Amino acid sequence: MSSAVKTKNSSSKGGFLEKLQLRRNIGIMAHIDAGKTTVTERILFLSDKIHRTGEVHEGKATMDFLEEEQKRGITIQSAATSVDWKNHEINIIDTPGHVDFTAEVERALRVLDGAVAVFDAVQGVEAQSETVWRQADRYGVPRICMINKMDRVGADFERSVQTIVDRLGANPVPIQFPVGSEKDFNGIVDLVSMKMYEFDEESTGRAFKEVPIPEAIREEVDLHRHALCESAAELDEELLDLFVEDKEIPEEKLRAALRRGTLNMEITPVLCGSALKDKGVRFLLDAVIDYLPSPADVPDIEGKDPKTDETVTRKPDPEEPMCLMAFKTVAEPTGDLTFVRVYSGVLRKGTRVLNPRTRKYERIGRLVRIHANKREAVEEVVAGDIAATLGLKNTATGDTLCDENAPILLSEIQFPESVISMSIEPKSSQDRDKLTEIIGRMMREDPTFRAQTNEETGDLVISGMGELHLEVVVHRIMGDYNCEVVTGRPKVAYKQCLRKTKEVECRYVRQSGGRGQFAVISVRFGTGETEDGIYQFTNSIKGGAVPREYIPAVEAGIKEGVLGGGPAGFPFVNVTAELYDGKSHEVDSSELAFHAAGVQAFRDACEGNSVILEPIMKIEVRTPEEFLGSVVGDLNSRRGEVSAVEAHGDQRIVRGLVPIAEMFAYTSALRGATQGRGSFAMELQEYRPAPKNVAEKVLKGEL
Repeated sequence: MSSAVKTKNSSSKGGFLEKLQLRRNIGIMAHIDAGKTTVTERILFLSDKIHRTGEVHEGKATMDFLEEEQKRGITIQSAATSVDWKNHEINIIDTPGHVDFTAEVERALRVLDGAVAVFDAVQGVEAQSETVWRQADRYGVPRICMINKMDRVGADFERSVQTIVDRLGANPVPIQFPVGSEKDFNGIVDLVSMKMYEFDEESTGRAFKEVPIPEAIREEVDLHRHALCESAAELDEELLDLFVEDKEIPEEKLRAALRRGTLNMEITPVLCGSALKDKGVRFLLDAVIDYLPSPADVPDIEGKDPKTDETVTRKPDPEEPMCLMAFKTVAEPTGDLTFVRVYSGVLRKGTRVLNPRTRKYERIGRLVRIHANKREAVEEVVAGDIAATLGLKNTATGDTLCDENAPILLSEIQFPESVISMSIEPKSSQDRDKLTEIIGRMMREDPTFRAQTNEETGDLVISGMGELHLEVVVHRIMGDYNCEVVTGRPKVAYKQCLRKTKEVECRYVRQSGGRGQFAVISVRFGTGETEDGIYQFTNSIKGGAVPREYIPAVEAGIKEGVLGGGPAGFPFVNVTAELYDGKSHEVDSSELAFHAAGVQAFRDACEGNSVILEPIMKIEVRTPEEFLGSVVGDLNSRRGEVSAVEAHGDQRIVRGLVPIAEMFAYTSALRGATQGRGSFAMELQEYRPAPKNVAEKVLKGEL
């Protein structure tokens, strides 16, 4: 990434702050096929990071370097790079657009200061656009927008901007106006400077020239400029006075007000262009510098003191105690490559750091800057920067690493739950250990990929975010790691909850000569919102009916039962357990006895008292109008609930909810129903009780 900033060159805080203000840490995010990777590719070319552009559809994009990415023409994992632009250092993370790989977006946004949201000028806001926008909202990440593909048939800048209002509830403020659209898109008017730039078609847009604004569009441009000034005036009293008095607003003051509004997330500047033809990307880079925050502009990072649980903060200052977050892991044969964001202090090669989650120490080996799959060794990384380190042994995604003398624990990254699973085994029994090692590596890399052994069947079961997610995993196991495997049919990751409140008295008494086992507990089980969404234990024992030293064993036993899934084997959610009475024996009681009683108490509580929950997906299907009836009818046959149908040109957008159990192989079905012209996106919406007939099939193992 960006060249290291040496503390010896920053002798004063003022000098360091000046350098910090010249850095941007941004992500490129959008729906699949909106053009994120192409935008990043053009940024690399314009900044002289690469000297020849590679195209996504040809499998030659710099940032899509995995074999699976090149074959499929999509981004699967986030890739990092950095560029220099007008004396600024810009660290960039290109993120995936497919919902199955949304964890990559989640962990990138957790550590980035700003983001560029890319939208297709024909489609506007699409399903995954909403998902990544909500993720950015959750982490308070300021954004600018680019309406891309303005040269496509059906491109409509104003309609696309309106979808940002309608579907995202945002406040988009166009700072550019496109001159022409579709094949006639040949220029941009900068509404801040009121200058027009015309692209040179012969150089596919890389060259441009400043020209007068044509009279034919002058009135429309003036209207957009007026709207821009009105939006800025709402952010600044001085500008408001000028606006009310109908006076000209100076460009510098207008730009400063727009920057403040963007940093405070009151507005979102909107630009336009066509990345494939190199049109508008240089102006996007200028906007990144003008409107997105530097590390000095974002609030100080907050965390907890792991010893006292008190809130502590760290400033982006090299003189502060060191604090960084590991936000991505790439498992390699020679050791893990761990991407880190340094929030404070200076991370130097050879430093010993504390991981407050594991309470273990790590030694920083090699430090490197990343450009896609290339690396550049450095000696240190300072506050506000992003880099990677090799060889960490006990650090996982989301872990904090800090100065051992000033510990701090940052909030963890929250990842979505897996909704689909399948069994997997090696073709050759000799590869069993190899497969276990490979899956361990992949789980370190991807927090949404999980694996466990089914205790009843002995099968190894892998779980992920969708069919494509698991398909890519299996292809990587066979291709990247050269391990042939056989997989079972994909299955839904069902869950359970208790049907109603139930009081249970469990007696665990084992006496057969000598010291026995004695534990009696009375527990009230129910269902309700819990902090972790799984389990909440309350101790209501009075008068020492159960000795204090045995209560943790009861809690651990109940939790083991909850996670074990009872007779059906599906994990329970939102279980509440209140221990309110019990008995003990002076000689025969033990932690082991009360633990066993806890396990048995939950088994008794869920017997005949559990409900199977199935994952319900939010779906968006895009189809030509003539196939609308077939698409809606097919969704209804899959137990789908269609909530809305919108017209978008000659396209129809169908939105609704559908159980994921009914959506296996839907890609082929939709392709057949729409002659290959339909597309869809899904994401997890909620878990709902499964209908009785479905639950019966699940329990019989038929689903």
